[in-house]
Amino acid sequence: MTGFLRPEVARLLMRWREVLLVLAVLGLGLWIAARPGPIVQGFGYVVIAISALALVPAIRRARFGVGGTGPGIVQVVEGRILYMGPITGGAVSIGDLTALALRRDHTGAAAWLLTEPGTMLVIPVDAAGAEALFDAFTTLPGLGAQRLLAARNGSRMGEQMLWRRATPLALTQ
Repeated sequence: MTGFLRPEVARLLMRWREVLLVLAVLGLGLWIAARPGPIVQGFGYVVIAISALALVPAIRRARFGVGGTGPGIVQVVEGRILYMGPITGGAVSIGDLTALALRRDHTGAAAWLLTEPGTMLVIPVDAAGAEALFDAFTTLPGLGAQRLLAARNGSRMGEQMLWRRATPLALTQ
């Protein structure tokens, strides 16, 4: 696909691919709903409703992602965030996080700061696979998607605390 399209257009399409897919399914639902017959139309309305519900989180994820041009690779697997960078790396459990912040330096480069007892993991916002962090972060109690997007897309320099656990974690589980 990159041979046919300019690289920036290909990156844009890859970033918004989930939204485009949901819109295609929504269009299919509209087409099915326009067919004759109450059962077929009902199925079309169900497809429309499901795709409409999927559209909002798809748009949020697309706005959150930046294309994976930064250093390192991020994976979210079974409640654990793994970061493998060129110099550092590590893993934290989403359930054990005590704080989440965003740090932006004078050059505009930004990184997520994930803290759990005894560990701080620094992940560049543009690391490959970093778009998976959106779904992981929105599971944190009290942290909304709009706050994440505003911080991610903002230009505020320094460290911005986005979330802190209200109650300390128990020593034993």
